[in-house]
Amino acid sequence: METLAPELTAYELERGKPMPSQNHSVVQLNLGFELKTRYREQYRFLSEINVEIGGRTLVPDVGIFEPMPIDMAHDVLVLARLPLTTIEIMSPRQALDDLIDKASAYLAAGVKSCWIVMPKLQGVAVFSAPGTYVFFRGSELLLDAATGVELPLSPLFE
Repeated sequence: METLAPELTAYELERGKPMPSQNHSVVQLNLGFELKTRYREQYRFLSEINVEIGGRTLVPDVGIFEPMPIDMAHDVLVLARLPLTTIEIMSPRQALDDLIDKASAYLAAGVKSCWIVMPKLQGVAVFSAPGTYVFFRGSELLLDAATGVELPLSPLFE
């Protein structure tokens, strides 16, 4: 029996990534809030930013960067600097394999850690190298050894 690939929406064709959902949106905003509340003095957090990685432009849902000045008079469309951490939130129509491949590309380029957030499982896989990850779930405390970021998971999925 032949499996048909789902037809891509205009959003997916234009952005090169699956369309986000309500749960994706809730988790992304909760992540940004929790990160900025706890670590605003240590890091700069950017969402949906174009990042130049190995000759191609990728768009993590959230990036954790070293502190950097922001100049509202002069915007940047594609960052040349690498984030310390990329965070990808799985969308309902997204394949886990695609996110793992994306994490591997980030890590190969020099990103220190990559998180794959799985709303349906209420868990986060934190990759430190291709194929090397720790999975946090439920009410556990996420710990990213690369950045020292610690986050309780429960508020991310509320």
